Amino acid sequence: MNNRIVIGISGASGSIYGMRILKALKGADCETHLVISRAGKTTIAHEITERLEDITSLADFYYSEEKIGEKIASGSFKTSGMIVAPCSMKTMSEIASGVTSNLLTRAADVTLKERRKLVLIVRESPLHLGHLQNMLKLTEMGAIIAPPMPAFYTKPKSLEDIISHSISKVLSLFDIKLPDFKEWQGV
Repeated sequence: MNNRIVIGISGASGSIYGMRILKALKGADCETHLVISRAGKTTIAHEITERLEDITSLADFYYSEEKIGEKIASGSFKTSGMIVAPCSMKTMSEIASGVTSNLLTRAADVTLKERRKLVLIVRESPLHLGHLQNMLKLTEMGAIIAPPMPAFYTKPKSLEDIISHSISKVLSLFDIKLPDFKEWQGV
């Protein structure tokens, strides 16, 4: 199914990215499958005003990270791919090693093994050599590392503008174009 995307929210700062991606996909012709790590739930409670139930209700399907046998952990469950937004260094490291401990990282591992698109919105700074090596390893495995970098050519007027541009770039990787996305026009 080309319009089915798995969304993972891990414990890194930036849970707003996962929530905003879910909101954007609500208006698109896309079926969403959401899994949130335990640390992701903690971060959501500290970073944004929306309740966990508000976020999970944005998805068409929501899964507990402990239920490793859910359909998103199977290669026979066809998707366009998966976005982990935000992606903590712990989550990234599990995916890079192939040693997964929960449904979020298992679903990402399956996405890679099935050669589907895996986009990781990694959130950490500064990065040490181990982080960079895991990013290289994941890129070589086919993942896309997409840290949320602000684009100032769009002349953002608010944090909301910066977030919108970042999620628009990620969704464009799945050929989903948001109406407010400003592409570079050249000089």
